[in-house]
Amino acid sequence: MKFNNFRVPADNFAAIVFVMCLTIFLPIVLMIIWRKKTKAKISSFFIGSATFIVFALILEQILHTIVLKTTGDLISGNTLFYAIYGGLAAGIFEETGRLVSMKLFMKKCLNKQNGIMYGIGHGGAESIIITGFTFISNVCICILLNMGQGELLVAGANQRTRDILYKQLCPLWMSDANYFLLGGVERITAIMFHICASYIVYRAIKNSKYHLYVLAIFLHALLDMITVMLAGTGMNLWLFEGVIFAYSAIIAVITIIIYRKEKGDADISVVETPITDENTDSE
Repeated sequence: MKFNNFRVPADNFAAIVFVMCLTIFLPIVLMIIWRKKTKAKISSFFIGSATFIVFALILEQILHTIVLKTTGDLISGNTLFYAIYGGLAAGIFEETGRLVSMKLFMKKCLNKQNGIMYGIGHGGAESIIITGFTFISNVCICILLNMGQGELLVAGANQRTRDILYKQLCPLWMSDANYFLLGGVERITAIMFHICASYIVYRAIKNSKYHLYVLAIFLHALLDMITVMLAGTGMNLWLFEGVIFAYSAIIAVITIIIYRKEKGDADISVVETPITDENTDSE
């Protein structure tokens, strides 16, 4: 098995490049458009991004390491238990991260526009780090393979390592291009949900209705639970992503309706007419 003999089809390579660009630049484009449209603070975007890194990539992963190592196959070996645990962990950590960051770092600028900007940053960081960076790596690997330099990927590796790498990389040339495009659909869905969840938590803080924070945890946990449960059914991948997209889209529609009904900062300011002698005389 010589890696120099493997080639990535042109349509697969094009799909990988497209998803790489989409997952990296979509959050940035959304941030620029939302900033131009609403004058929301760019700092809210970066607060959201930093919160995702701290609460999801660091703190949540520490919990997973401890819990999954301690429980062995009790959780990881049971799809239902794993779905419930994983969903609750993601919901609690990420929604608590939103709550803490908005209260600590956005209390002077917490309005609906910045709540949405925070969500773009939170979902955008996930998109860039989880999918964007992975697809950058995939693009580099594809270039090496198509140049006939695939052996550089396994230089000095023993047979066991070569076999493992083959199983990891063979989807690049054996899968259909649509397989990679699903990664883009998944990130669009995730960003949409993170924006909605951020708005819900913002309203929880603004109106001191912390049952909305609990609602955000529940919606997040349910989304992840559905994802894990459906992934184990062997369902068609496009149908699978369609179900997840539909779930997030329903939440998005409701969020948009509530967002539009909420008065913005400019709308809720009260301009008082000064009382003058002229006004008094006219009475």
